[in-house]
Amino acid sequence: MIESELDGVAEAEGRIHPFPWTRGNFVDSLAAGHQVWLAREDGRMIGYAIMMQVLDEAHLLNISVLPELQRSGRGSALLTHLFDLARAQAATRMLLEVRPGNVSGQALYQRHGFVEIGRRRDYYPAHEGREDAIVMARDL
Repeated sequence: MIESELDGVAEAEGRIHPFPWTRGNFVDSLAAGHQVWLAREDGRMIGYAIMMQVLDEAHLLNISVLPELQRSGRGSALLTHLFDLARAQAATRMLLEVRPGNVSGQALYQRHGFVEIGRRRDYYPAHEGREDAIVMARDL
């Protein structure tokens, strides 16, 4: 992903998530040197992912597939690609946070070997204040 693609990514993010990242969040990830990936099929964006690595841990910050393409295996393919990238950079574990209400996301992560290791209180904005995050991890 490059900065000239961020308007399209931010628009997609707004269609995918009830509390989307802003364009500025994506700019910050690029500036911080996070691994920022845009997934394409036939030249068009189908999804994206942002991963941060610290020492031997990869932290999945955002993984998203366009709403009309979800539940088609594309999220699994993107996640598997991220596993390979993290391993290539000597990561031994991947972490992520997921909303308790994101049942389909949790199911995807569980299918790929993630397990719940904790909770972050009041992590996400919600319609009624704040919402906890489920912290999940998977050995690579």
